[in-house]
Amino acid sequence: MVELTRLAANGIIDAYDFSAMKHIVDVGGGYGQLLAAILKANPGARGTVFDLPHTAEKGRCYLAESGLAERCDFVPGSFFESVPSGGDAYLLKSVIHNWNDEQALVILQCCGRAMAQRGKLLLVERIMPRTLDASGPHQAIALMDLNMLVVLGARERAEEEFRTLLSSAGFSVTRTVPAVLNYSIIEASPSS
Repeated sequence: MVELTRLAANGIIDAYDFSAMKHIVDVGGGYGQLLAAILKANPGARGTVFDLPHTAEKGRCYLAESGLAERCDFVPGSFFESVPSGGDAYLLKSVIHNWNDEQALVILQCCGRAMAQRGKLLLVERIMPRTLDASGPHQAIALMDLNMLVVLGARERAEEEFRTLLSSAGFSVTRTVPAVLNYSIIEASPSS
């Protein structure tokens, strides 16, 4: 699992240029593995990992062991209530697919309230293809979609569904960047 996390993080870093970002907030960031990799690759950036209170101790330890305690903090809380302000980028990896549209909208609106008008929202998610075929990647996303539906009442979304959801939350999609392991980075900005 650690190797898979490292592979995904490296693939995301290779696919997207984080160099212009000064403060990245990783919303629902677990212990901070992805953000730590991004910060190591971008030494001019600072970060905040935001996740539930029960992850705080291990998250802070992970950041300290990664040598990032001076550049990255851990803030506990619920993204259904608020997220830390002050970031110029808000990163959510595999967060939105865990929730139905109504719950996802609340999370996205909390991000929108916290970010500056020129901020960026980065969703790292699998995008459901318009039509499924028998290929391995399509089978994997179909199985994940079924798993999300059965376990959480959530789902994988097509790109147009992400666009609609983001628009409802006050964002405009600026681009979608293919990454690694069937993930894409959906970049959005607050709508004017």
